[in-house]
Amino acid sequence: MGKLKGSECILYSGAAQGAEAEFGAAAEKHGVEEVNFTFEGHTDARTRGIRVLTQAELKRGDVSLAYVSRLMNREYRDTPLFRKVLQSIWHQVNSGQEIYVVGKILADDTVKGGTGWGAEFAKLCNKPLFVFDQDKAEWNRWDVAGFKVVRDPVVAHTQFAGTGTRFLNPAGKKAIADLLSRSFG
Repeated sequence: MGKLKGSECILYSGAAQGAEAEFGAAAEKHGVEEVNFTFEGHTDARTRGIRVLTQAELKRGDVSLAYVSRLMNREYRDTPLFRKVLQSIWHQVNSGQEIYVVGKILADDTVKGGTGWGAEFAKLCNKPLFVFDQDKAEWNRWDVAGFKVVRDPVVAHTQFAGTGTRFLNPAGKKAIADLLSRSFG
């Protein structure tokens, strides 16, 4: 199997500021189609490929916050906005064949913040999962034994998800740009 062409691929993301906006900008640069799941009242940093989820679609992505809190070893506040963000992330991960996340890997092999739900859901769905840890400036791939450092991953599926922290640092921004350049440049 040869290298994928950007025009053959779709990025599923969420249009939020930070990692999602950066994934979208890099996708656009390389001719990758974007589908950005959002919802009424969400502040979107990107407008390309916007897909506003209906209430029924959001409900399909609903998950028990008690379950997520137990899975992630931390408490999440049940606010309407946070619930919709988790539901939107469900759609991103559900649509992608492989998942790319930018954030921080914690000692318990979860990813910090609401972004962590996307990584955990990818694990539950047994989808290829890559997480760029901004603090360590390195890509990691999930396998059943935990995260393992990988060098220079390349998008290998035509439908992939890109999500992550709103607080993107320069290393995270470069990691996204380099990932898409390696994959489609």
